[in-house]
Amino acid sequence: MTQKVLVTGCGGELGSLATAMLEEESWVGRILGVDVDPPRQRLRRTDFRRIALNRTAAVSQIILDFDPHVIVHLGVWEPNARLSPDEAERTTSDVARAVFDAAHQAPSLEAVVVRSGLEVYGTRSHAPLTPTDTTTPAPASRFGRMLQFLERQAADLRAARGITVANLRLASVLGAHVPSPLGRLLRLPAVPFFLPSDPPFTVVEDNDAALAFRLAASHRFDGAINIAARGTTTSRRAALRGRRIPVPVVGPGWWVTEKVANLAGAPVPDHVLEMLQHGRLAHTGDNANLIKFTPRLSTHEVIERLYEWPSIIRVPATVQVA
Repeated sequence: MTQKVLVTGCGGELGSLATAMLEEESWVGRILGVDVDPPRQRLRRTDFRRIALNRTAAVSQIILDFDPHVIVHLGVWEPNARLSPDEAERTTSDVARAVFDAAHQAPSLEAVVVRSGLEVYGTRSHAPLTPTDTTTPAPASRFGRMLQFLERQAADLRAARGITVANLRLASVLGAHVPSPLGRLLRLPAVPFFLPSDPPFTVVEDNDAALAFRLAASHRFDGAINIAARGTTTSRRAALRGRRIPVPVVGPGWWVTEKVANLAGAPVPDHVLEMLQHGRLAHTGDNANLIKFTPRLSTHEVIERLYEWPSIIRVPATVQVA
């Protein structure tokens, strides 16, 4: 028996990829995508509803009318990716309110998969695998608090209805078409790194992240799981790999760095600054058994691809003389 799947944030790059992968699953029947922007790629059998996401009552009604068995919630906006921090938080909150209000009422709902991130761990350099660990999230950044809010909404849903809820805590997602504050910063001609430590962090490629959502939905995983590529990098190592100039920064120099990066078109939100100063690693543990997930690309390979993406080339207009 096939099941109905609803995907929020279907218009974004990660949402489009995850939806396309869900279309390949034999257990998936009808798919409904909801977003303010159309999908970034052609979807073969997904019905798409374009709607202003601040219309929470209307979004909730769309979900209730569809009555999904599974909700894949990718309607999450990272600050300074496509939206300003204020707009990102407001839009993420509006969509979450609509989704979880409907989820509490949808009669056929069995499972929810939520896009979260390693930012929920705050300045801790190593993250636990599941909520059964003694260490709990302690976000120190705006994005981390946004993601913690989503996880709390999901926990309330699980407690109220006994529904399977998976929180996928992603490392920074990088991809050729993914709007990423970290990606923009690392592609600047000069890349800042923190002195004296230059702490390590990990990332994940967008196709690998999308695959994790497909597998979590298919295996009905319940709990929190970290999604990250193998291995680590640092700002300085990434800069050298991309033939950029690594610039050491210490103390008050970060204030100047943020201003310069903003003028260069790569604003640095507080969760990225937190990562540059403290690092961000994750224990991925037994993911291969929990949801059958193994990332295709390592952190080293994701960074290499970051610097292979074409940049904008400005070609001056020519005047044709008759």
